[in-house]
Amino acid sequence: MNSISPNLNIMIRASEKASKAIIRDFGEIENLQVSKKGPRDFVTKTDKRVEQILIDELSKAKKNFSFITEESGKIIKNDKDKIWIIDPIDGTNNFLHGIPHFAISIALQINNEIISSVIHDPIKNEMYYAEKNSGAYLNNQRIRVSKKNNLDECLFSSDSKGLKFIFPKLNMRSSGCAALDLAYVGSGRLDGYFHNNINLWDIAAGILIVKEAGGITNDISKFNDNNINIRAASSGIFEKMMEKLGNF
Repeated sequence: MNSISPNLNIMIRASEKASKAIIRDFGEIENLQVSKKGPRDFVTKTDKRVEQILIDELSKAKKNFSFITEESGKIIKNDKDKIWIIDPIDGTNNFLHGIPHFAISIALQINNEIISSVIHDPIKNEMYYAEKNSGAYLNNQRIRVSKKNNLDECLFSSDSKGLKFIFPKLNMRSSGCAALDLAYVGSGRLDGYFHNNINLWDIAAGILIVKEAGGITNDISKFNDNNINIRAASSGIFEKMMEKLGNF
C-alpha cells in the first residue's frame, strides 16, 4: 500500500469493519423481497447500525472529532473544526431492491477543507481513497480522470431530474449512488456527474477523489449542507459539460 496518513488508515479500517454488517444484511435482502412486509424497515436498521459502527470506530481513534452524518445529523464535540462526514449506505434504494450498487462514504473535513476520503463498495470489493495533494487510488492503484475531450464519446451520470433535463444532449446514466458516480469520474469510468439539491454526506468524499484524480468540481461552499448543486468532470470535459447544462 502506498503510504497513507494515520487518519486515512482509521477511515479505511472503519469502513472495512462496517462493510461486514452490510454484506451480511445484503445477503438477507432477497428473502425479504418476497415477504409481505418488504425489506424497508430492515434496511433502515442496517443503515443505522452501519452508521453506529462507523461512529464508534472513528470516535475510538479520535474521541474529540465532530460528525455530520445522514442518520444522526450533527454531533458536535470539542474539535468543532475537525469533522467526519459520513454516509453509511449511499445508494440505500439500490440496497433495498437487492441491486449491488451502493457504498460507504467517509470524508474528513478540517477547517472547512476536505483532506481525506474513502468510498468503499463492499459488494464489488472496491476501495477508493484520496488525500489532499497525494493523489487518488482504487485498491492501491493510482487513478486518473478520463482523457476524452469529445462529448459524443463521453458518458455522464445524474439523477432522474438531470436525465430529463439533459437527454439526449449527452449520453446519460442514473446509477442511484452519488458516491460511486463521483468515484467513477475519478477513475475514468464516467466522464462527468451533475446533480441538484444533494446532501453533503453523499458527495463530500467523492469531491476530493475527483480533484486528486485530476478532475474539476464546482465550489460547493456557497450551498447549504443538504441542498448542494454538484458538478464534477474530467478537466478536458468540464467546461463543455457546463455549457450543455446551461440553466439546469
